[in-house]
Amino acid sequence: MTEDLKANSIKKTSPGGTPASPVDQSMVVADKFPLKLSSGEHLDNISIAYRTWGKLNSEKNNAILVCHALTGDQHVLGPHPQTGRPGWWELMLGPGKVLDTERYYIICPNVLGGCMGTTGPGSINPATNKPYGTDFPIITIKDMVSAQSLLIEKLGIEELFCVIGGSMGGMQVLQWSADFPEKVFSAIPIAAAARHSAQNIAFHEVGRQAIMADPEWHNGRFIEKEVSPERGLAVARMAAHITYLSETALHKKFGRDLQDRADLSYAFDADFQVESYLRHQGESFVNRFDANSYLYITRAMDYFDLAQEYGGALAEAFRNSNARFCLVSFTSDWLYPTAESKEIVRALNTVAANVSFVEIESDKGHDAFLLDEPDLFHILSGFLNGAARHKGLEQNV
Repeated sequence: MTEDLKANSIKKTSPGGTPASPVDQSMVVADKFPLKLSSGEHLDNISIAYRTWGKLNSEKNNAILVCHALTGDQHVLGPHPQTGRPGWWELMLGPGKVLDTERYYIICPNVLGGCMGTTGPGSINPATNKPYGTDFPIITIKDMVSAQSLLIEKLGIEELFCVIGGSMGGMQVLQWSADFPEKVFSAIPIAAAARHSAQNIAFHEVGRQAIMADPEWHNGRFIEKEVSPERGLAVARMAAHITYLSETALHKKFGRDLQDRADLSYAFDADFQVESYLRHQGESFVNRFDANSYLYITRAMDYFDLAQEYGGALAEAFRNSNARFCLVSFTSDWLYPTAESKEIVRALNTVAANVSFVEIESDKGHDAFLLDEPDLFHILSGFLNGAARHKGLEQNV
């Protein structure tokens, strides 16, 4: 297991012990100058694993950067190398879909701190020749985006036609717009917020404590011990997954229906279907995700507060942006409710930004952005087509 887990590199073996997908690509950035992190620490020779679809045109102006959420990765399309399952945004990306691979060049990198090939806590620390574990520096959304910008630069792309993402991906979109306004022509943050709420920090802390309370965590040194805190990570996933759904969605899917039994067991088995579902979510998650990456990425989300960088004035984050924005929220999303998207819209309006906003009626909760929502597809297709016309990509739309 040590060799499997420590090799957080696309050329070696990824966390679950399955060889990384042969369609993955890898780029080393910060190889000339170290990347200064928000914490003040530095990282150099950062390996970024990513996937691409479509073709970059001769003008290099049709690139779309897809930013993934907390438990996502670069495998927007499947099969996923760990699970064999479809990718997390199969409904959105492909020929003739919203992210049309016959029109655009799509790039999706695994975030800094991730566990699918990008440098993270499972990578080898060159100072010790052992996995970083919790010696890996604390990272932020800003650091993730800074690393992505180095990747885009190495790909020879001066301006991204669009940056799009949901949830934590939406946070990255907002950070891109603030930090690299000259590199973003259009921006689509979906089901996101400009800062993490106290409620969301609380849920993340429950998950982190579950991992750290697992006796197999070993203060983050579990790879060296050739074990994994699977029980703690599974509980963290179960708790988080509840927040991705709505009460209506849970009731529709499960209600109080029993799981493979006619009556209560009067024990602590999974009597109810919803219990069995959550246990399955937790058990399957540990096969594809690293526990330390979960700690680091949730911490990055908790630290996210875009306005804080600008003296508490969110509008100032977008002062220099000329991007066209399209924000989307969902009526049943209580993790990142519509009010938080409206706060971003007001900030954009304050600086006279070009912004569109829509709240989509859905009972699917936060995960609606990953599911079959025809209104979402229609709205985003229209927005991208309009942006393409303004960009001069008429031949592609």
